[in-house]
Amino acid sequence: MVKAVKRTVRPNVLEGHPQLSEHQSAFDNALKQFDRAAHIIKLKPDQVAMIKEPRKITEVKLPIRMDDGSIRVFTGYRVQHNVARGPAKGGVRFHPDVNLDEVKALSFWMTFKCATIGIPMGGAKGGVIVDPRQLSAGELERLSRRYFAEMIDMFGPDRDVPAPDVNTNPQIMAWFMDTYSMHFGGNYLPAVVTGKPLELGGSEGRSSATAQGMVFCVIKAAEHLRMKLNKSTVAIQGFGNAGSFAALLLSQQGCTIQAISDIDGAFVSKKGINPKEAIAYVEKHKSLKGFHRHAAVEKLADPMDLLELPVDILIPAALENQITGDNAPRIRARMIAECANGPCTPEADDILEKKKTFIIPDILCNAGGVGVSYLEWVQNRMGYYWTNEHVQQDLKLMMERAFASVLETSLQFKVPMRTAAFIVAIQRVARAAELRGLYA
Repeated sequence: MVKAVKRTVRPNVLEGHPQLSEHQSAFDNALKQFDRAAHIIKLKPDQVAMIKEPRKITEVKLPIRMDDGSIRVFTGYRVQHNVARGPAKGGVRFHPDVNLDEVKALSFWMTFKCATIGIPMGGAKGGVIVDPRQLSAGELERLSRRYFAEMIDMFGPDRDVPAPDVNTNPQIMAWFMDTYSMHFGGNYLPAVVTGKPLELGGSEGRSSATAQGMVFCVIKAAEHLRMKLNKSTVAIQGFGNAGSFAALLLSQQGCTIQAISDIDGAFVSKKGINPKEAIAYVEKHKSLKGFHRHAAVEKLADPMDLLELPVDILIPAALENQITGDNAPRIRARMIAECANGPCTPEADDILEKKKTFIIPDILCNAGGVGVSYLEWVQNRMGYYWTNEHVQQDLKLMMERAFASVLETSLQFKVPMRTAAFIVAIQRVARAAELRGLYA
């Protein structure tokens, strides 16, 4: 077991992980990633001005009547970063640590994520400052509907199409869709959101899409690095939707899942953890708390030590800014597959590049979720729905093409994969903005 490193952490319910206490601006980190790529391709000042900053930032106050009759006011955000290539696309998260800086960064990454995998959509993100675990089902529904109603003019199948994110789910998307539909005559208008239940126009394959897209990238990266997945070990930080599916799908590829974690701790076993057993445990107990008393695993004293375990593949699937200049020197994985958004800071990137750690960047690695969201949106617009096999085939093609394009760019410019992904994406967004021109 890795020796614990003393650090200060603060609790966080997002995918269940503590976050390093030193404040680092996620949006500033995103801009640094942009600047590195823009400098290499010599982006002109006018091009930078057109695509770098968010186009629209909205903050709303949401008064909600609670079950006890009192009124509580919540704060909500929606940021549209760029719509040059299509309607804004991005999730809505419910979390007590939501803040404008985070939402701006996430909307930024969404713009370039969509461009990286070649889908005709822009970037947006939303959030509400709330711990949904403290709300009743009725309070959660009223908050969800109020959020959508307050910004109803922003949303629409051709304007802005939300999706689930941290602590939101298909049921909340159903409330979003119904709220929008009721504002427009009570019609059935499913294309306004994605990630819906199958019964309301959701897509096959959506629930596992983020992790499945990551696995398609890991397979291609392993081929490039000449790694054998059936002999590879994996550690996964975060055991929410993405992390749990990542464990299941990678185990099906022959990988040994040696460590998993959530808000209630990190658990390790050199012999391997059975993903199905862990998923069943979480379904029953709502978290991994006490998992070491029901399975042959060891609980780490500090959950952050999971990141430093001697595994072949590390999968951050929790929060931003998890791998920093502080702990990057102790990262031992050969490959990092970013299922989370922004898990590595620019300072960490510099250190990991010198260590020759192969990083599959977030705007490529976890784009499977928005990829299948796009496919859901297309199906809603057509009124014709595909089988899971059809969806998986399209997702596989989408991710493999994107990975090949980014890897080729990385080798051409002799830059890390993250910078290469931004080069690919920036060129596509900048070209679209130039072709559209300025309306005056």
